[in-house]
Amino acid sequence: MVVLAALAGALFARDDFWRAPKVETPSFPYSGGFTFARIKFEPTQWGSGPFMWGLDLKWNHDYPDAERNFTRIVDEMTHIDVFTGGGNVIELTDPRLFEHPWAYLCEAGFWNPTEEELANLRSYLFKGGFLVVDDIFDRPGYPIYWENTERQMGRLLPGYELVPMTIDHPVFRAFFPLEDLDFDLNLPGIFPVRGKIYGVFEDNDPTRRLMVAINYNMDIGDFWEWSEYAIYPVDVTQKGFKLGVNYLIYGMTH
Repeated sequence: MVVLAALAGALFARDDFWRAPKVETPSFPYSGGFTFARIKFEPTQWGSGPFMWGLDLKWNHDYPDAERNFTRIVDEMTHIDVFTGGGNVIELTDPRLFEHPWAYLCEAGFWNPTEEELANLRSYLFKGGFLVVDDIFDRPGYPIYWENTERQMGRLLPGYELVPMTIDHPVFRAFFPLEDLDFDLNLPGIFPVRGKIYGVFEDNDPTRRLMVAINYNMDIGDFWEWSEYAIYPVDVTQKGFKLGVNYLIYGMTH
């Protein structure tokens, strides 16, 4: 115990323990095809040090295996010209965002964008961009992460509603015809979760173009990342890929 206490004290005393961890993010040039775009942001908090492997920046959950596995499925199942070597990590103030018609944002419960970032993302959406918001979980009686997502979406698109999605929307048959939106899971040792999908629509009109798809109590990026290891039930993992491909096809054709 004395040794463990001393080790813990030494770790906490290190100058770099509480600094934001570093993640290598290669940049891939525009090629005219589809390259996965992941939104990078400064989180309201992060896990640092060895207990979180020095990689918990919130935006980087499942990176880069999620995009590699997802783009391989896109390459195998569709005729889209897709880059399968990973993806770009892009800050919202980066003009390269507009080279990507489809973007992915995870852990919005820790997202607190600046006004400049919001203005650029708003312009991206109004110009035809499609945003997938993923990996937002709330423990029972502790709904702050969903509340933060609602708050930031309200700043992004004031007056726009987050509309509960139903299976009859065209996005869910854009490529793979989904039979249901049942993404409920009973995570061992954690809690049972009931997945829901919300949409934000052009002109705040559910009959118009879907601009933002929000996965609540769902993490399709995690399904993609761990698909080779059977961490999740096979049917749920497959449905996660199908949903992602549908989001992509819809976003690139609307």
